[in-house]
Amino acid sequence: MLGERIVFNGLNSEKMFSSETVPLPELTPGEILVKVRLASICMSDVHTTTGQRVEPTPSVLGHEAVVEVVAHRRPESDLMKGDRLTFSIADSCAKCEFCLKGLSQKCTKLFKYGHAKLSDGSGFNGCYASHIIIRSGTHVVKIPNIIFDRCAAPINCSLATVMCAMEFVPKIKNGRAFVQGDGMLGLYTSVVLHELGYETVYCSGNHIQRSQFITRFGAVPLYNDRRINYEILIEETNKIDVVVEVCGVSNVVNDGIKLLKPGGLYLFLGMVHPHSDLHITGEQIIRKCLMIKGIHNYAPRHLDQAVDFLVKTIDKYPYEEVVGPTYDLSDLQNAIKIATEKTFARVLVKPNMK
Repeated sequence: MLGERIVFNGLNSEKMFSSETVPLPELTPGEILVKVRLASICMSDVHTTTGQRVEPTPSVLGHEAVVEVVAHRRPESDLMKGDRLTFSIADSCAKCEFCLKGLSQKCTKLFKYGHAKLSDGSGFNGCYASHIIIRSGTHVVKIPNIIFDRCAAPINCSLATVMCAMEFVPKIKNGRAFVQGDGMLGLYTSVVLHELGYETVYCSGNHIQRSQFITRFGAVPLYNDRRINYEILIEETNKIDVVVEVCGVSNVVNDGIKLLKPGGLYLFLGMVHPHSDLHITGEQIIRKCLMIKGIHNYAPRHLDQAVDFLVKTIDKYPYEEVVGPTYDLSDLQNAIKIATEKTFARVLVKPNMK
């Protein structure tokens, strides 16, 4: 059986992407062969292709996708051919110190889909391909029929990461929260906080065209623009219970600290890159008795929670509408260019559209 993959050769190569059609390897115990139904382009993939993030090459990028079971060697499972799945972006051992602590995303034998060298494992390790071989330590969750592919593709990165972060958010009567960033993480964070019962959720960003979605996801859009008044936050100084950074920009942190109540919680999710120096003082944290928590990826339970959350809220919020156009896998480079422009919260790619 043959599979197609789009290989990322690196920024300095003669050809950044090349297409290969090669035989799919035989499955080993615990593995699942799946075909990619629909993949989405995460901003981490954009950062890799623009040089902001360094990944090993050659490789197959992409870690967000909804997939379909072709065959498997998990005899203890109830998986059937044709089942739609989402899968954890990390493969882990379930035995090391970090896995046993509930931090399987920091497993000592960690493998991450879309971030591995082509020679590491099957060679079908990323979502920008016709197939993926899911490794034995990877958690998978079936996608119920109520969730369409367009909504399912980003579950295993953005939404699952938000569910991980929400474990640290206190349930507060009349709570107030501020989300810094209006990308997919920001929209998901807004809606989850709203569903947790926070009375007021603000969401700020740079893409004013998304303000309509922020409102429909239960939050108040705030932009440094005459059309939407960002100055409202001056009135919220020392009144916010939780601030969630999902924009990846460190210069927003001082604003977040000003907004937080004494004893407030600050969650960092977006600054996963070296250009994230924080220009704050210890005094700012100490005098307010603040709690600061870093969130990176998630554990298997958060993927379960993400699917459950989407099932319960799929009819309440415009999940499909925030996802942009779909491109053929062969047109991946152009799709990434469109994703770089950030007009859409997500851009999609699909194998064999012809």
